[in-house]
Amino acid sequence: MKNFKELSVVDLKENIFTLINKEWMLVTAGTAGDCNTMTASWGGMGVLWNKPVAFIFIRPQRYTLSFIEKRDSLTLSFFAPEYHKSLNYCGAHSGKDENKIANAGLHITTTPDGNATLEEARMVLECKKLYANFIDPKLFLDKSIIENFYPDKDFHKMFIISIDKIWLKDPITA
Repeated sequence: MKNFKELSVVDLKENIFTLINKEWMLVTAGTAGDCNTMTASWGGMGVLWNKPVAFIFIRPQRYTLSFIEKRDSLTLSFFAPEYHKSLNYCGAHSGKDENKIANAGLHITTTPDGNATLEEARMVLECKKLYANFIDPKLFLDKSIIENFYPDKDFHKMFIISIDKIWLKDPITA
């Protein structure tokens, strides 16, 4: 990961709502030689169990899910606005059918700990899985969510992940 420097979690000044819902993120799991990524616009960040955490949601049919389940760690990558088209591509195509990372104009790199991420990212969160479970439809208090977001009953698997390192691209050397 050339041109990246580590940033302390307490120094993160980004608006989480803008980052995730408006700018989107790529959830990437695996190694440089065997990884997959997917676009996500649902999730969040906060503090849980005295740790900085993120929570992400992955539908069971997503190819990336198998990569997330194979390893303890994954990355969340955020990009400058000019990469929105690439993120849209990664959200509309499956890595099972093609090399969508290359086809989106992106390039794999790895963190110092060996986790796959994308060279073009402006910020990378290196995370470790802490908890995972599928959303249980019986537990919804607002049943309209099931009708509106789960007509195929493909309930997301939720992951709570610790944010262990934040890597910020240094604009001076990038």
